[in-house]
Amino acid sequence: MAPLVRIGTRRSKLALTQSGMMQRAIGRALGVADADLAEAVPLVEIVTTGDRVQDRRLLEIGGKALFTKEIEEALLEGRVDVAVHSMKDVPAEQPHGLCIAAVPEREDARDAFCSEQFATFDDLPVGARLGTASLRRQAQALALRPDLQIEMLRGNVDTRLRKLADGEFEAILLATAGLNRLGFESAIRERLSLHDFLPAPGQGALALQTRADDREATWVDALNDPMTALAVEAERGAMTALEGSCRTAIGAHAAIAEGHLRLTVEMLAPNGSARWRRSGEIGDVHAADAADQARALGLTLGAEVHAQAGDQRIEL
Repeated sequence: MAPLVRIGTRRSKLALTQSGMMQRAIGRALGVADADLAEAVPLVEIVTTGDRVQDRRLLEIGGKALFTKEIEEALLEGRVDVAVHSMKDVPAEQPHGLCIAAVPEREDARDAFCSEQFATFDDLPVGARLGTASLRRQAQALALRPDLQIEMLRGNVDTRLRKLADGEFEAILLATAGLNRLGFESAIRERLSLHDFLPAPGQGALALQTRADDREATWVDALNDPMTALAVEAERGAMTALEGSCRTAIGAHAAIAEGHLRLTVEMLAPNGSARWRRSGEIGDVHAADAADQARALGLTLGAEVHAQAGDQRIEL
């Protein structure tokens, strides 16, 4: 059987799990029998620069685009037909010729507190070692607990949990969504509040990226969740205005309830000494121009935060 849709994916356990979920969903949308999935909707594993370099923070080696660049090249060259990314890894601007065709239903957007000894973030003793590679999580943790010792933690989810179990840290922070998808829910001691730990733009959501000419493919509508896509549109608007990258500590989260979308945006000083936040909403998530309104709201709130906070990029 000739492949119908080839899926480009990173080789990490989480990436393969997420891509496998989308493989099954695309197969269902195309009417492919489970027995034929591997041939009809094959996974094409691609090693990215972000996967190869594990001993430095992303901000030191070029940013989060290093998790998408090689897969995007494969798309543009026609070696794969769709890429499955964690939305929070996708840069604000799409390369020419590519688009985010679908955004499936979101998982839990919250950050997770994981520890062998302590039940909650607040239980950490003075000077505790907290592992994270995220500048946002570092800044948010220090804003609440400036006494903590933040230490760099990279690697796959299971590698990070093993380092925690080996006693290298008193606690680590991870995305709840990844732990849930991998079946590691038992590692979560506390799901951190959206107020204290405002997530990264797009956290918990997936991005299905295709060539722009393929955005009308038959399976696309079946995988797109309109409300998740709307929330992500608002958050990524804020990211664009804040020049969001691995060198800036920013958070953005949109919640939809009773037909309204409410977006909260923040930027922090990298050391947690200051944080700037704005919130706003759009009134009808079913309006024909709701996506434009959502993005405009993100751009506006992000610009307001940026004007107040100034340049908070960490210098290399």
